[in-house]
Amino acid sequence: MNKTLASLGFAAALALSACLPKPAESPPLEGAAIGGSFTLTDQDGKPFSSDSLKGKYRILYFGYTFCPDACPTDMAVLGKAMRQLDSKDPATSAKIQPLFVTVDPARDTPGIIKQFTGAFYPRLIGLTGSDAQIAAVARQFAISYRKEPAPAGASGYLMDHPRVAYLFDPEGKPIEMLPVDANADAVVAELEKWVR
Repeated sequence: MNKTLASLGFAAALALSACLPKPAESPPLEGAAIGGSFTLTDQDGKPFSSDSLKGKYRILYFGYTFCPDACPTDMAVLGKAMRQLDSKDPATSAKIQPLFVTVDPARDTPGIIKQFTGAFYPRLIGLTGSDAQIAAVARQFAISYRKEPAPAGASGYLMDHPRVAYLFDPEGKPIEMLPVDANADAVVAELEKWVR
């Protein structure tokens, strides 16, 4: 009899705990010293302040338009994910502003960035600036990059940089790194998880 009562008590407690709200998962980058305010130049040649993003989730990707592989691939994935979200949940998509920040300001003029970003997603904002401005913003966002000589037989140069797409909340606090190196479905799943 006592075993039966104990079993019923355990079952009732288990059922009750299933009804209670689960504690919210903490963002992977919660508390990380990444981010901050900045002013750069947008793809139309106008000053762009990160303060204009207050109240919006934002995705920041650091790359360059002359990148032969990673940047166009990652931007294609990000653009596809945002278009999927536009169709599936336009209200959520409208809360997100994707940004592409160049690490190659010598070549990435506003006009070149405009062509590049326009090829991937219409709301993707491209940003450039002086060498000093880009270096300062990269430091704020824990991005390291450097110029590399071109492979034998090729002209120009390459930029070594990480493949990182940060997601920030409406207050500019870091949430996580989006899996742009995976696929659009994976990116959409993460955006649906964190964007409220």
